[in-house]
Amino acid sequence: MSNRPLNVGLIGGGGGAFIVHPHQKAIHFDGTRRVTCAALYPDPDKALQMAADWPYPIKGYRSYDEMIAAEAKKPLGERIDYALIVTPNHLHFDPAMKCIQAGISSDLEKPVTVSLDQATQLVHAVKAKKIPFGVAHTYLGHWSSLFSRFIVRSGLLGEVRWVDAYYIQGWLAQRTEDQGVQQAEWRVDPKRAGLSNCGGDIGTHALMQLRFVTGLEVTELMGHLERFVAGRQLDDHFTVHVKLNNGGRALVRASQIAIGHKNDLGIEVNGTKGTLVWRQEEPEQVTIMLPGQPDRVYWRSAVAANDGFLGDVPEWLLKEPTIPSGHPEAFHDAFARLHRYFEKDVRAYNDGKPFECDGSKYATIEDGWMGIAFVTAAVESNQKENAWVKMKTLA
Repeated sequence: MSNRPLNVGLIGGGGGAFIVHPHQKAIHFDGTRRVTCAALYPDPDKALQMAADWPYPIKGYRSYDEMIAAEAKKPLGERIDYALIVTPNHLHFDPAMKCIQAGISSDLEKPVTVSLDQATQLVHAVKAKKIPFGVAHTYLGHWSSLFSRFIVRSGLLGEVRWVDAYYIQGWLAQRTEDQGVQQAEWRVDPKRAGLSNCGGDIGTHALMQLRFVTGLEVTELMGHLERFVAGRQLDDHFTVHVKLNNGGRALVRASQIAIGHKNDLGIEVNGTKGTLVWRQEEPEQVTIMLPGQPDRVYWRSAVAANDGFLGDVPEWLLKEPTIPSGHPEAFHDAFARLHRYFEKDVRAYNDGKPFECDGSKYATIEDGWMGIAFVTAAVESNQKENAWVKMKTLA
């Protein structure tokens, strides 16, 4: 039983959706997981047709309600082992909660919900059910993200003073939502996207990178949400000044109107001993800058421990890359790494064994809650003429 491929069900992803495709490729990456069924679209007839037209055979369901109910009745080994939820934001909460209640593990796209109340309900449900639950913050899956986390959290840069975490795009610099682009239409609609477009969509990625790499939390923030494109209902530019729980400061910023930028996610950590720079568009490398020394560039699969800066590097981290240095890992590899880690916890759950789900390898429901709490506080700050607002904590 433990060696069989895990069965994965898709919720959402039809009608030209993008994000489902790197996910489903990553699911099949290792040969230990496979997509077996899907409820791809809100319209029942279209959902069945889209499943019939899928690139490989899967069972189609008319709705996610039908899929969850039918799969939950099947014995372990025949039913889905986890659901991947890639619906628009306003349709995250209901299928996620129903999967939890049915005892089906879930991997959910961010932001987890459109409100803090819904996010809190999911946290409590996951804890009560004691079930694996992941949030798809893709960029944590880059090996260089894990390596950056090791460097900063090991204290090699000293005390963190300042962090610049950002995600800059330019695809919404014009009224893309009026050009029939589905991905733009729902993101700028408050009914489907929630309180914030830019902050919820990509600002949460920047925040997650800050928290994952540094281990620090936001205590207070001052938010600026701006709409540069006339007539747009939600923000397309998101800038948040942050106080951190170690006394340091940070800037979490995102933009979708910066022409020429594609998926420019990055982080710079300034410590008392040195600086780390990482960009996901150059995910093979991590740059370290130390006082009075040439910059050090560490490449994936070409890291040597005890080199004068690094001390002992965990063996698992050195063995984690899938291919030799110079053959680039990239976006799909990052997705696959997250599904690989999630698979481990789902298999343990299926076998009735303890599982980690502790945020060290992939984002958890608690991380998702923090993203919603952050965006909610930023919106509140913006509404209060950019006043400083304290971050809520998860009880």
